[in-house]
Amino acid sequence: MAAKVGILNLEIMVSDLTNFREWPSTWPDTISHRMATVEFGIHTGQQDTTLDELRKLWRYCDGAGFKLITVWDHFHESPPRHGNGVCYESLALLSALALDTSRSRIGCLCFGMPYRNPAILAKALTTIDHLSHGRLTVGLGAAWHVPEHETYGIPFGSAKERLDRLSEGVRMVRMLFMEDRANFEGTYYQLRNAPNFPKPVQARVPIIVGGAGERRTLAIAARWADGSNQGYISPEAYQHKNDVLDQWCERFDRDPRSLERSIIVHFRMSSDGAAIGGHQAEGVITGSVQEVTDKIGAYVEASAQRISIVTRPPVDWEALGLFVAEVMPTFQ
Repeated sequence: MAAKVGILNLEIMVSDLTNFREWPSTWPDTISHRMATVEFGIHTGQQDTTLDELRKLWRYCDGAGFKLITVWDHFHESPPRHGNGVCYESLALLSALALDTSRSRIGCLCFGMPYRNPAILAKALTTIDHLSHGRLTVGLGAAWHVPEHETYGIPFGSAKERLDRLSEGVRMVRMLFMEDRANFEGTYYQLRNAPNFPKPVQARVPIIVGGAGERRTLAIAARWADGSNQGYISPEAYQHKNDVLDQWCERFDRDPRSLERSIIVHFRMSSDGAAIGGHQAEGVITGSVQEVTDKIGAYVEASAQRISIVTRPPVDWEALGLFVAEVMPTFQ
């Protein structure tokens, strides 16, 4: 395991991390403790596929015990290739996902803050929470996909600017969810006596900040969010990120147990249990049922409360069924 970083000794250069004692006095009971077991989610990338196939996958997962079904927020294929691949838009898809499912929570991991005004995003997400009857989880991030910004004329900005936007946007979305009239004066975004009616179905819509940057992203998660999501890293690296999150929570006088921890990992399990060639990198689960179970267990030991497997088309339905039947019950 990597050694803990001395977070309290890092220089903080941005104003959004000051006045940290302005913290909510209570947090939802649903995230008030570390789970003894782990929840499973599935992260579906909507490229190189059809809507019929996506909807078939969602309906299957909704009935198979996955607690969270998510899409991504990309306008081009990811990772970038030739730029001509099919890729559906996330907000429209979330509306369909809300109507196609009835058990699983739904969400996007994660909305890139530069892509939309966060007030307009909050309004759309409120509508989706109603469509899902209160099953929405919101993922927010700073965005990273340069070609999408370039082709659509969206300013990419420096890392600092994008993280400043994320910090402001997380607060704005929360305010619009919770307050009758929201007022906010940021560098990039403003609210002036802004309404958002109706309010979401949920008393508190969970907001997850995605990203692994230890000096800003994890601090924003610990300061403003209900959860932190990491992607495609080893159990050892994931434990290190959780150690850093714990230190940020202590810095902000927050109970670390109130911050939900989740991770997404590539799903490369085959139906015959063999490792799929070329996918032995960290952050990938592959191999036999026992090997996959052991890898999942390592993430659980590293503080994962929810693990979402990442599927890409074409879906290996046999492998997915094997995971549902033989891996998931071990942890539930």
